[in-house]
Amino acid sequence: MSDLWNQEIAADPAQTPLAARLRPRTLAQVIGQSHLLAEGKLLRRAILADQFSALILHGPPGTGKTTLARVIANETTARFETLNATDANTAAVREKIELARSWSKLRGERTILFVDELHRFSKNQQDVLLPHLEEGIIRFIGATTENPYFALNNALLSRSQLFQLESLEEEELTALLRSTLSDERAYPDLQIELSNEAAAHFAQKSDGDARKCLSAFELAVLTSPKNKEGKTVIDLQVAEESIQQKAVRYDAKGDEHYDTASAFIKSIRGSDPDAALYWLAKMLHSGEDPRFIARRLVISASEDIGLADSAALRVALDAQRAFDFVGMPEGRIPLAHATVYLATAPKSNAAYAGINAALSDVKSGKTLAVPPHLRTGTRKKLAKQSGASEKELSYQYAHDYEDNYVPQAYLPEGKSYYLPTENGLEKRIKDRLEHFKSLFQG
Repeated sequence: MSDLWNQEIAADPAQTPLAARLRPRTLAQVIGQSHLLAEGKLLRRAILADQFSALILHGPPGTGKTTLARVIANETTARFETLNATDANTAAVREKIELARSWSKLRGERTILFVDELHRFSKNQQDVLLPHLEEGIIRFIGATTENPYFALNNALLSRSQLFQLESLEEEELTALLRSTLSDERAYPDLQIELSNEAAAHFAQKSDGDARKCLSAFELAVLTSPKNKEGKTVIDLQVAEESIQQKAVRYDAKGDEHYDTASAFIKSIRGSDPDAALYWLAKMLHSGEDPRFIARRLVISASEDIGLADSAALRVALDAQRAFDFVGMPEGRIPLAHATVYLATAPKSNAAYAGINAALSDVKSGKTLAVPPHLRTGTRKKLAKQSGASEKELSYQYAHDYEDNYVPQAYLPEGKSYYLPTENGLEKRIKDRLEHFKSLFQG
């Protein structure tokens, strides 16, 4: 069982950040992650049985990935070695592996190698681990904030069990703060009084990040004078001063970017303007490129609304031009205008489905020849020389007929790609097309 944790804290407790001093040492002390650590859950069983070879913990910052790795080390019989992929090279990895090999030979002890920020390792650095995992020289735990399926090698993934940690709930963060007041590792020499309002504020503004929550609380404690009774009082005003700005978790190139954009478009498609505005606000607040948002609106206008309300495309394009004209912060207004318009508009993906079906036929089916009567003059002459009749070559000009329509084939086969709905203005289109179809069949 590793004693590294205790050595780190004992080095200089006064200078150690509160979040580090209060790291859980046992599974019983861990707050949150019940989907992984509750009784009977796979990860808990694997830890208590001391039966695992490679684990990858992934999730947002401040959810306890490093903490959990150290808890695993304390709960098992293995030594614990750490590397941070931001500054560790291949030589450092090999050094840790050789050290593990030596301990295994000399004392029969197994070693857990923990690599934080694992996604920072190159492919070659990740590959260095593979043969030693196969041999059982090391037991491996990796931690990453990135999607492991994108950031890590398939070979490493196939040898590991993946566990996703979730952001802590506000109730869990509040419980963490309350437990701090009675924890001898926190402030044993202080009498701290934390109001319910202050605790709730810390929890809300921390956005599921335990480290951020404890750091803000620590700042409040260290900068607040004692009152006449000798107590350090942390009320709502102190909490607001200690954590003024909520740091929304958002990576403009990672999962949060794609997940939030997906939620935004799906909310528009689902006709929920409230949800669409929330996801729009999250993207804008987090620094997403507004032109990316405008492009998504233009796409949605045609993909999800289409001819049920053709004005939607104009509104989306106008919003894009308006944003380019006024910029931020006022540019949020036309983007919100377009978002609400699209979310509340009637929906149809008939045109989108139609082009996909037509493209599928072009790619996979037999290439259809242009009917003789639709060809250019030169091509018609060639068709006539090949024996085509005058009737086959005769093109009828639609504007010469009533309603600007004349029954005439435009495809060699009677394929249908555009299947209009009865939503919004598309119902009128459907009625008109059915009328034309009846004339053609008649």
